[in-house]
Amino acid sequence: MKQIIGIENIKTPLSRGVLTIGNFDGVHLGHQLLFEHVISTAKQLNGTSVAMTFDPHPMKVVQPDGCPFPLITLHEQKMELMKKSGLDVIIVIPFNYEFANISAKSFVDDILVDRIGVKAVVIGNDYCFGKKREGNVQLLKQFGKESGFDVHVVPWKPFGNDSESRISSTSIRSAVSSGNLNKARQMLGRYYQVRGTVKKGRNRGGSLVGFPTANLQLFDELKPKNGVYAVNVLLHEKIFPGVANIGFSPTFDDNQYTLEVHLLDFDENIYDKHICVNFIKRLRGEKKFSSIEALSNQIQSDIQDARKIFQSLQLI
Repeated sequence: MKQIIGIENIKTPLSRGVLTIGNFDGVHLGHQLLFEHVISTAKQLNGTSVAMTFDPHPMKVVQPDGCPFPLITLHEQKMELMKKSGLDVIIVIPFNYEFANISAKSFVDDILVDRIGVKAVVIGNDYCFGKKREGNVQLLKQFGKESGFDVHVVPWKPFGNDSESRISSTSIRSAVSSGNLNKARQMLGRYYQVRGTVKKGRNRGGSLVGFPTANLQLFDELKPKNGVYAVNVLLHEKIFPGVANIGFSPTFDDNQYTLEVHLLDFDENIYDKHICVNFIKRLRGEKKFSSIEALSNQIQSDIQDARKIFQSLQLI
């Protein structure tokens, strides 16, 4: 897989390029369906399978006061997931105001045709492009006839057996933020994951409560609903089961938002290590306990509940 950052770094047109274009936030099963269609079409044409995406997300440029929604995957994770898809080339556009103001026709003529050399474009049925989203599927098909490339429209991927409900980044954000991690997993094709660096906490997990925790400085924008979760943690290229609390720890009244992870049967110093936390299932909401002893007893119960989940899913 080759990654190209910036259109100007495509020195010669790609060989019979088959291209899909999008933000691909979450790289969910709907996005993966697009990639599969791109790859299969490229094989039929003996061509090159290509995806074009953007960094930062265009909404962060178009709405400078802040993206109106949290991102499911930041750029690093998005690239990792896209590279696993089997595409030949990923083109990353450093999105800015200049790019946002390219007209629909210039985008097709100057970038898709002249620079990339597309023979086919694969899109979803709600695709828009060009300045102020002036281009749509019908206009792209018209440009395709004029310039000699095909346009393949891939239907939305339905969620479950409901043909009216489709897999989308918006639906995934809603599922994660409401604590419905199973629904999010079914749309993502994997567990929802956050990443962070383990930092010094408030020295109360092991010494005060009796359960040492890794306290994370989170990088991710989309966070699960506050509460306690069964999780597994990627560390040193190994997976460790655990229990995580995300929120404000109301028993301690310090009003600090944290993600604290207790790794089961684990005793290592991992300060300043970068870890990935996969959210398996929400166990309960946050609760203020009357004493440290009551909190400790509840955590012990949470751990037992988490172990049962891991055993049922054959994760341990």
